Amino acid sequence: MAVSVTIDTRTIGAGDDALVESAWELKERIRRAEGVLKQRRDFFTDAYRRARVYALVEPGYDDEQLVGFAATRRDGYILFLAVDPNYRDRGFGSQLVAAVADDHSSVTCHARTTNEPALDFYRSLGFEIERRIDDYYEDHGDAYYLRLGENESLTTKLSRFMPGT
Repeated sequence: MAVSVTIDTRTIGAGDDALVESAWELKERIRRAEGVLKQRRDFFTDAYRRARVYALVEPGYDDEQLVGFAATRRDGYILFLAVDPNYRDRGFGSQLVAAVADDHSSVTCHARTTNEPALDFYRSLGFEIERRIDDYYEDHGDAYYLRLGENESLTTKLSRFMPGT
């Protein structure tokens, strides 16, 4: 699939359900293909509507396509982070985390202990595992609680994974 280089960044405030259906559909495609992002629809849509969402959108002639999104709480905790598999390895996940870090003094999240691609991604950005939580997920899966490391400033960390810096 050819990928356009024109990707718009949007910030969607809490209470706005813009792109919620597109985000659900993207999350579900990833869940079916990779076995991650296993949230129930009501949980997902409620959390999405309460979150600030950073969305990456590819504009089209008649419509637009959601490339990826990060839904966050007010404290910088990433509830959901997803990038369309057709757009991965282009820095979009890093761009989403950078947007979150730009607006918050700390960035945290959970990741399944078995989700090596996600753990590798977060580690590459400087996240550190703070603790393991057994039976964290509804399906009794275990999780790591991750924090963007505090040994250096967020600005320094961000400059490591942002293109052109």
